[in-house]
Amino acid sequence: FVQNRRLILYPKGNGEDNGSGFISMYVEIDSESLMVSSSKKKKKSLMVLTPPTEVFAELRFFVYNKKENKYFTIQDVEVKRFNALKTRWGMQQVLPCDTFNNPDNGYIFEGGQCEFGVDVIVAPPLTNWEVLSFTEKYSDPKFSWTIKKISELKEDVTSRTFSMGGKKWVLKLYPKGDPTADGKWLSVFLYLADCDKPKADEKIFVQANMRVLGPLGSNHFKLQMETWYTEQTPAWGWSRFLSLAELGKVHLDKEDMLKVEIEFKVVSATKYSPII
Repeated sequence: FVQNRRLILYPKGNGEDNGSGFISMYVEIDSESLMVSSSKKKKKSLMVLTPPTEVFAELRFFVYNKKENKYFTIQDVEVKRFNALKTRWGMQQVLPCDTFNNPDNGYIFEGGQCEFGVDVIVAPPLTNWEVLSFTEKYSDPKFSWTIKKISELKEDVTSRTFSMGGKKWVLKLYPKGDPTADGKWLSVFLYLADCDKPKADEKIFVQANMRVLGPLGSNHFKLQMETWYTEQTPAWGWSRFLSLAELGKVHLDKEDMLKVEIEFKVVSATKYSPII
């Protein structure tokens, strides 16, 4: 690829590409360099062309300024995708012609000389496609959980497994707080069930509201979560969700029952599929 490219320059601009009045610069590669020779015969070389391969590259164009002894540089913000059907990419408006042609600016020197260049930074070939899907509407987006005699519990408790967004989940609650809560907070976490923990090539985005419900149907306490679940992070929640002092005053009924509810807004999944 590096040996089969050329720099194309339009000193007065490429009018067909909205470049009139500017220096336009492009990189073009030989389309044959993107074809693969798959077989050869002993006496006569026979080339069989496969579907075009692709090269992804960043382009950085240069115009030398002798007066300042440095290069004016412009880089495209997007990685360009070269293949046999698209062999040319570039910048139609690199530098205004008026600026370039004025000798006082230093781009033209020593009897009309000038220097142009390009850096082609080839990116590693793509090996995977990223596929992102969202689930935003559910017939029943809520899961409710009632914990009895919560004031007597000292160890963490786990809800039954429930399904949402094509995944299985469980809630885990620490009545006296997890080890970082100093014994003063209620801790609540949402876990992916073991059978649905993300694989190495998978991420799952969750947006949901976690609530502790008031016993009289009001005074609910709510926090919102927005997070990605990954192989390294199969759980997310709050060590300090609600202070135990506030919990005892407002959110427990006379029978010492606590009601927790999670309402899912969005569940997304990101998977990577090999490019064949």
